[in-house]
Amino acid sequence: MHPSTLVGLLAFAAAASAIPSSHRQAHSSSSIRNLKSKIKNVVVLTMENRSLDNLLGGQKHKGLENSINNGPFCNPYNVTDPSQGHHCTAPRDYNSVSDDPSHAVTGNTMEFFSEWTPDNALIASGKLVPNNNGFIHEQIHNYGSSANKAKLAKDVMNYYTEEQVPVLTSLVQNYLTFNHWHSDVAGPTDPNRFAIVAGTSAGHGSNDETFGTYAFTERSVFQAVDETNHTWLNYWDTDGGTGPESHWFSWTKETNNTGKVVPMEQFYTDAGNGNLPEFSYLNPSCCGVGTTSMHDSGLISDGEAFIKKVYDALRNSPQWEESLFILTFDETGGFHDHVPPPLATRPDNLTYTETAPNGKNYTLDFNRLGGRIPTLLISPWVSKGFVEQKGTNHHGETMSYSASSILRTLGYLWDFAPFTPRVADAASWEHLIQTTPRKDTPTVLPNPAA
Repeated sequence: MHPSTLVGLLAFAAAASAIPSSHRQAHSSSSIRNLKSKIKNVVVLTMENRSLDNLLGGQKHKGLENSINNGPFCNPYNVTDPSQGHHCTAPRDYNSVSDDPSHAVTGNTMEFFSEWTPDNALIASGKLVPNNNGFIHEQIHNYGSSANKAKLAKDVMNYYTEEQVPVLTSLVQNYLTFNHWHSDVAGPTDPNRFAIVAGTSAGHGSNDETFGTYAFTERSVFQAVDETNHTWLNYWDTDGGTGPESHWFSWTKETNNTGKVVPMEQFYTDAGNGNLPEFSYLNPSCCGVGTTSMHDSGLISDGEAFIKKVYDALRNSPQWEESLFILTFDETGGFHDHVPPPLATRPDNLTYTETAPNGKNYTLDFNRLGGRIPTLLISPWVSKGFVEQKGTNHHGETMSYSASSILRTLGYLWDFAPFTPRVADAASWEHLIQTTPRKDTPTVLPNPAA
């Protein structure tokens, strides 16, 4: 054998060892069959308000595009006056951030486009693309008169080291992390949480009072799971703050399913007894110190303690061998990420308009994704330490993953159709489920850093 051939074979073998062993294609019948045969219980935990560069920016794991591997990345203090200086991404972030970064629609727009009211026609045509340079500008606009500008810059640009988030570090090293996963809505919490379970925000772009009622008539994952004769519970932290998402839909009340919202503590009991439903949706508490969602006003360490408690309960459950735990976040929370959000299929023909800080109205057409957020697949059926890059939709087009990817894939698992055009065109990830289970998954995760 020629030496160059041997080198090539060794390189191929090394590359092959880094990819999931299933070698299946997304949306293929073989991938879907494999998913159905391996996964019987799905647990979804949606945390709060963190970008990938913020929360996983210090992960040295190969394949992650982040601040420590590819940075530093810098933002000016003022997007219209570079002479005012800049701040670059740096390690060691705060356990709690008191000056909540903007995650309003126009705040997000400034952060990604460096202006509050960009030309939507240019965005839709691809002629105007995000530069991700407006994070500090937006933060100083909101707090500059009463806070230290250097600290404000650190608030939105700095990132957590592997030592600061040992729970997440262990999960990244032991399970599957998405490098290109974006929120579905370039806006705040409730519209994004709605999109995770319904594939649209129903034209809502703010955390308005509608989310506190059974007012929405859109089809949800709870309805789809129920109508395909699968079981579900919405586990909710009774301290409140997020969700419970299943109580946002009129269907839940009309069909007498309101009782399927149960206290979070029941999750640990159900997991220990092997009584988890096929679909478990978990709501952490929010916001402030003592809550569990990782919202910036709370403590990162408390969020890590919560994730560890959920993981440890599921990992030691009789149902672990047939389970898939999806850990994701609703949106970036106004924290810096350097990857520009891409355009995406509109979920419907609805729009949302708000008045920007420059006094002009800005309309979001829901034709682009929000910022990049941490999302992991945790299961004995995923490759150890694998970093998934972009996926493909059912047209075979390469694209970023998003919250709608959950609905697309669960539709394959439980035989329900996409709710919206956005979900139909989303990348699915059933091909990442392996054909043989791992026996080296951690029994418990490390304790959080105080």
